[in-house]
Amino acid sequence: MVDADQTFVIVGGGLAGAKAAETLRAEGFSGRVILVCDERDHPYERPPLSKGYLLGKQERDSVFVHEPAWYAQNDIELHLGQTVDAIDRAAKTVHYGEDGTHLRYDKLLLATGAEPRRLDIPGTDLAGVHHLRRLAHAERLRSVLTHLGRDNGHLVIAGGGWIGLEVAAAAREYGAEVTVVEPSATPLHHVLGPELGQIFAELHREHGVRFHFGARLTEIVGQDGMVLAARTDDGEEHPCHGVLAAIGAAPRTALAESAGLELAERAHGGGIAVDERLRTSDPDIYAAGDAASFPHGLFGTRLRVEHWANALNGGPVAARAMLGQEVVHDRVPYFFTDQYDLGMEYSGWAPPGSYDEVVIRGDAGKREFIAFWVKEGRVLAGMNVNVWDVTDPIQHLIRTRAQVDTEALADPHVPLAGLAS
Repeated sequence: MVDADQTFVIVGGGLAGAKAAETLRAEGFSGRVILVCDERDHPYERPPLSKGYLLGKQERDSVFVHEPAWYAQNDIELHLGQTVDAIDRAAKTVHYGEDGTHLRYDKLLLATGAEPRRLDIPGTDLAGVHHLRRLAHAERLRSVLTHLGRDNGHLVIAGGGWIGLEVAAAAREYGAEVTVVEPSATPLHHVLGPELGQIFAELHREHGVRFHFGARLTEIVGQDGMVLAARTDDGEEHPCHGVLAAIGAAPRTALAESAGLELAERAHGGGIAVDERLRTSDPDIYAAGDAASFPHGLFGTRLRVEHWANALNGGPVAARAMLGQEVVHDRVPYFFTDQYDLGMEYSGWAPPGSYDEVVIRGDAGKREFIAFWVKEGRVLAGMNVNVWDVTDPIQHLIRTRAQVDTEALADPHVPLAGLAS
């Protein structure tokens, strides 16, 4: 039976919010749990939107975190299609809806996520310009790719990051022509560096993707509301039938900012500033998932991580912190991708300039290898490509900060587990 003496409100219906609600009940919280989401769909996971669901290999219902009936069964009050527009910290209430509905909270979790960055160029109002962040976006894009593949249509993708490349792979599997326009010299340049980025460029070229590096879109040309071409700042024009803007995502911080909560600096990814327990500058308000910027003791800096594992693990940490438990959000960052016949897992954090060298173990030419980003003999990050069941030893190397012999690190015959005591 629900005890109405305490009310915990969760704003945001993604993975972090849903897992926080699940954890509150699993930990025995008997008060009211209210989850407010601005989408009309039940909370869902985002990786399938650019992978299995986009490819038509997963059913729509497979993306949901819980069965719809789970919420009522666990006394989770779900308010779908409602946007929270204000927090009154003094009164400890949140406000949403045209009628000014307000909810009182004892503890509040902001799991507001991120939103796709928009192209600030002429032509973005055309019907053939797309983004990919929400389930509705994926549904629309799946239909578009089906038609482009059937009609030998051409998709231009602005941005060679993870979303851009995953959609490029999906589009080619549907049979569409694809051009990726990317300002850097390689895809994933600011994540993996030029050497590893080149491997992904070669993978996509083998599957027919064309790249236009060192350029940005300046205009999308259309007629009667439809896309006809995309122009770049070096004078090129790419005839096409659709454009995907895949230029990154921005944390949704407007609600927190209007409530006077502390925000992280842009150098730390922006986002809502929280401590290691995911508590904001207001002791009764927490933040988790894509919107939160948290201090990571292992890397000695503040991080904002936009990947699935951060939401999966951060939501439960925030829930336990809201219950007064002593917890710390310090998991090694992790994400994965699937493109054509390449599967990859990445653990750690190694932005450009933070490492001395990249050590390769295995055969990069065959795309069966592990890459390690190393500084002063210590592993900062590791990426396994078509090599499996190595995430635990890779993360152990990162977490222990053990100094390793880079020759042994590169030798596939030396067990990874033996490199760090």
